[in-house]
Amino acid sequence: MTISSADLPKNQLGVTDLAITRTGFGAWAIGGGGWAAGWGAQDDRDSVAAIHRAVDAGINWIDTAAVYGLGHSEDVVGRAIAGMARSERPFIFTKCGMVWNDDKPMETPQRIGNPDSLRKQTEASLKRLGVEAIDLLQVHWPSNDVPLGEYWGAMCDLKKEGKVRSIGLSNHGLEDLEAAEAIGHVDTLQPPFSAIRRDTAAELLPWARKNKTGVICYSPMQAGLLTGRFSKERAASLPEDDWRRRNPNFNGAALEANLALAEALKPVAQRHGVSQAAVAIAWVLAWPGLTGAIVGARKPDQIDGWIAASKLELDDDDLDAIASAIGKTGAGSGPVRP
Repeated sequence: MTISSADLPKNQLGVTDLAITRTGFGAWAIGGGGWAAGWGAQDDRDSVAAIHRAVDAGINWIDTAAVYGLGHSEDVVGRAIAGMARSERPFIFTKCGMVWNDDKPMETPQRIGNPDSLRKQTEASLKRLGVEAIDLLQVHWPSNDVPLGEYWGAMCDLKKEGKVRSIGLSNHGLEDLEAAEAIGHVDTLQPPFSAIRRDTAAELLPWARKNKTGVICYSPMQAGLLTGRFSKERAASLPEDDWRRRNPNFNGAALEANLALAEALKPVAQRHGVSQAAVAIAWVLAWPGLTGAIVGARKPDQIDGWIAASKLELDDDDLDAIASAIGKTGAGSGPVRP
C-alpha cells in the first residue's frame, strides 16, 4: 500500500480529550533483546525510521512502556519525537509498575505499585521521553506489593497534578476494573486481543462500553502469527532472547492451528486488496467497545503492511468467513464474531 499523509479516521478515547487513529504504533519490539521479554537484536535507526514512517502515514499515537528494553524503548521514542513540533507530535502513551534490576537484565521485572515508586517511575519516563506530560499512563500489570486501591489512588494523584493527562490499566481483570472505577474513573483499558486470543470480547469490552472507558488492545496480529509471513520454520529459528520462542502459541499443535487461521485470512485480504495483517487488525477493530489497536513495527516497510487496517471495515461476509475459520482450525479461545 502506498503511504499517504492524509488524515486517518479517529475515535474518541473514552471520555478523554484524545481523538486517536484506529491504529497506533506499538514500541515493545523496538526495546530490543537482552531482557526477559525481549524480541532479539534491534537496530535503533530502523526503530526511529519506523516511528517516522508511521507518523508520516497519519498515525497519531505511540504506545510504549518503561519496562520495554528496560527503559530503552522510551529512550528511542524520545529520540524519534525530539525534533517534532508539539502540534505535529503523536500522543505518547506509556506504562508503569514494572521495576527491573539493571545488574540482572534477564531477571523477570517485579510488579511494584507503591506510590513513591510510581512517582519515581513516572519522573524517569518523563525524562527518557523528553516530554512535559505523558498523554496516557497505564499500570502495566496488577501490582504484587500493594493493594489496587493504593496504586490506583497514586495514579489519580498523578493525573490531578498534571504529570499525566489520562490514566488507565493494562492486563487487569473485571474485578480490578470495578474496584478502580469506585476510586476514580478508569480512562482506558489495555488488554490483549486478537482472532487467536479472543477472551477480551467476553466481559471486558462490554464493561468498557458501559463505563465509557476507552480500550486500546495489544497484539492484534498475535505477535506476528496472523501476518501471513510466519511459518513453523521461522518459529523454530527464533533467537534465544526472543520471548516468543518459549510461548505456547509458537509451539506444537497451537502453532499449527494459528498458522492455519492466518492462511484462512488470505481470501478476505484478497477481496479487499490488503494484507492478511491488515485483516487481522480490522477484525479486532470490528468489535464494539474497542477504540484502537496497537500494532508493532521494527522497520519502516512493516508499516506499509498494516496501515490499510486504519481504514478497513470488514463486512458481514468477512466476519462470517473468519468465524468459520476459527471454528475449523480450533485456534485460540473466546467469542468468534462481533
